[in-house]
Amino acid sequence: MKLFEKVRTHPTLWTLAAALLVPLGVAASFVPFRASFTNVGAALVLVALIEGIAIVGRRLGGLVATVSAVLWFDFFLAPPYEQFTISHRPDLETTITLVVVGIIVTELAARSRRHRRIAGDESAFVATLSKTAANVAAGVDPAQVIADTCATLATILSLRECHFETETGTPYAQIHDDGSVIHVGMRWPANDYGIPGPRSQITCRWRHQELGRFVLTPTPGLAVSKEQRIVAASLVNVVASLVHAQRHDAHARRDW
Repeated sequence: MKLFEKVRTHPTLWTLAAALLVPLGVAASFVPFRASFTNVGAALVLVALIEGIAIVGRRLGGLVATVSAVLWFDFFLAPPYEQFTISHRPDLETTITLVVVGIIVTELAARSRRHRRIAGDESAFVATLSKTAANVAAGVDPAQVIADTCATLATILSLRECHFETETGTPYAQIHDDGSVIHVGMRWPANDYGIPGPRSQITCRWRHQELGRFVLTPTPGLAVSKEQRIVAASLVNVVASLVHAQRHDAHARRDW
């Protein structure tokens, strides 16, 4: 039980350990058969191993597994044996191929994982916008919608805190509808450095009329993608219609 608990607590360390040691064990297991089993076949087995580790252990795990596989292939399977030396040209070519294929397989696994993550994020973003729009259309209490929006913005943008202000007040760094971040009149590289602090904002507008703003307290230095910023701005635009309707009703009651 303690071992499994440690694996869950430090998955990256255990994956890297596997990337280092598993190729060693696999290469050593071929030693009794190296006179009859071709090195090309052993290299293919090691490539399959690298791919598996790259899928589980991400890019770093795949690269470590590639290096480990090449070293132990050389040590156990390429003459002269038990030396980090290669004396035959075919074995050298196999080793170089193992390096190249290992790197390519690792990169493909990383890109595939990234595409799956993006697809999952996009589905979650669409669901979030749909839920907020449904709440607005159903006439859910505006205060509750705004509170839910603050919580959602905090999740999407990895914020430390978020709240709504009816007055714009002192201008902060602004996230626009296209995902751009403008800070002191210049475009801010949020993809690299995150949302600028200590405060930023997304202005709540309805037909070019400012109705307030969502004030954001970002996590310093945490990168936020353009897609996340666009979704956040779109979410505020959906809520803007509710804020406008609330104010319109308040003015109508006061005039009456």
